[in-house]
Amino acid sequence: MICKAQGSSVLRMCGIFGIIGHNARVPADVLERATKSLAHRGPDDSGTLILRDAGNENTEIGLGNRRLAILDLSPLGHQPMNDPATGNWIVYNGEVYNFPEVRAKLEREKIHFSGHSDTEVILKAYGRWGEKCLEEFRGMFAFAIWDAQRHRLFVARDPMGIKPLYYFSSEKYFIFSSEVRTLLGTGLVPRAIDPAGLVNYLNFGSVCDPNTLIEGVSSPPPGCYLTWQQGQVKLEHYWDLVDPDASRNEAATPANRAECERHIAEMLDEVVRMQLLSDVPVGVFLSGGIDSSSRQPQVSFYPGQM
Repeated sequence: MICKAQGSSVLRMCGIFGIIGHNARVPADVLERATKSLAHRGPDDSGTLILRDAGNENTEIGLGNRRLAILDLSPLGHQPMNDPATGNWIVYNGEVYNFPEVRAKLEREKIHFSGHSDTEVILKAYGRWGEKCLEEFRGMFAFAIWDAQRHRLFVARDPMGIKPLYYFSSEKYFIFSSEVRTLLGTGLVPRAIDPAGLVNYLNFGSVCDPNTLIEGVSSPPPGCYLTWQQGQVKLEHYWDLVDPDASRNEAATPANRAECERHIAEMLDEVVRMQLLSDVPVGVFLSGGIDSSSRQPQVSFYPGQM
């Protein structure tokens, strides 16, 4: 496990919140209170924003972020973050480990960057490729982008569902957050137990996506994105663990046990290296599990990586 720290914020993470008022105004006090409730997830920076949909003056969008600063500690990493080229706004929780490669690809297409955060890379990638940007990312993430040109909210979760994300939709409001209790704290979500979620919890000790313990509150399954547009919510899968094309690629299948062991060791080295990119100190925790004990990662630490 890779741990990154800024000050005393070891093992914490960012938190995001958003609310759309459909023929309704965004309550500024609700936005501020909800964002503040996520302070334990991101103690380094905070930001809120209320904007009106240029295509429908009766639609307002509120975005909030509590940030644990890992990359680009300057004001250029502040969220909500705007892309001047498209008018889009993003709030984001997570890390895209291959963002330098994605950034380089965008720069070859003459895309200009102001800072060096992965947040900006996600925002620019969406502006260039739309939802297909998800095919470029390797990492753990939950983010929301207000698409100013298409007048819609785009919300995505990483393929493994590492980063939490929950949402509630009613006739007047669409609300999302990193935590269910933040949704409940808005006073806009009815406090009622979801029977299916309760059965899940009693049987398995956890609740399977998309259910939660709260009726009306859902979690996008791993590898999914959703869009909100004019009061309509649409959920789509963009990734699946079982790739039918990969199963037919014989060249990708190790020929024997020794080759398989070498292949796994190389992949472990690669993923550890990718997670060392940070502007704050890095720590590595060995849990004693399969990944930690399978092989000593051949990783050298340099001052620039710490």
